[in-house]
Amino acid sequence: MTGARARLLAWFVASATLLSACSSATGVDEAAPNQPPSSSTAQPVAGGVAGPSQGTTQAAPTPISTPAPVPTPVATPQSYSLNLYQQGDFVPQYTFDWCVAASIQIAHNLIDDTGGGTWAGRAQQSELWEMARMRSSDSFNGANPFGWAAVLTAVGMGPYEVVSIANYGEAVRTAARAMATTGRPVGLVMWSGRHAWVMSGFESLGDPSQFPDFSVTGIRVQDPLYPYGSGQWGPSPAPNSLLTPEQLATQFVVREPRRWSGSLPTGYLLVLPVA
Repeated sequence: MTGARARLLAWFVASATLLSACSSATGVDEAAPNQPPSSSTAQPVAGGVAGPSQGTTQAAPTPISTPAPVPTPVATPQSYSLNLYQQGDFVPQYTFDWCVAASIQIAHNLIDDTGGGTWAGRAQQSELWEMARMRSSDSFNGANPFGWAAVLTAVGMGPYEVVSIANYGEAVRTAARAMATTGRPVGLVMWSGRHAWVMSGFESLGDPSQFPDFSVTGIRVQDPLYPYGSGQWGPSPAPNSLLTPEQLATQFVVREPRRWSGSLPTGYLLVLPVA
């Protein structure tokens, strides 16, 4: 019996040990699913700031709205005028031949706005006519536009040049643009090359310096033959008259090439100030 008890006691001890070991192993496995993961849900980044864990969806950035561009307003041409004339600037021609010389005197007076150096004398007009005649391409025909431009330049009002423009509207616009640019008058070769007027101002829709397609609405003129005029071409306008382009066109007509203008094409002739 003693040996049997000893074996029975040894069996109980062995069984208890085995059961204890199984209970410990089972407890660890069952507890594992309920434990938090060993790693943190946020990953460290440079500077020690934690970033989002993998799988986290970030919100899209709010787009920045760009304001629509404001359209630049289109400039509207306004009425524009230029008038060099002052009382006393007009000078009549003292003979029917001296229209170029009288026009040179008028141009001087229009440019010199001090009023202290008016050119108006008969003797001076005769001298200017001789100067223009000697500078013309054919002095036997008297003073022509080439001599006119040459004297204006020689006496300090230039430079001036003679130009021929085929289109009437463009000729008037060219004259107005030159006046606006230089502040000096323009010579108009009238009556198909037989007479001289001075353009002393103009009115337009649009400033020529700002609107290349400006339109001339009025032309201010000085006809040194006033008040006589011509039976063929019409009466002389009074000094500082404002003519419409249509009125000017009755006496400012195309000049066809002749002896003194053979190098110029057919067109409207201007004695034009050059900037």
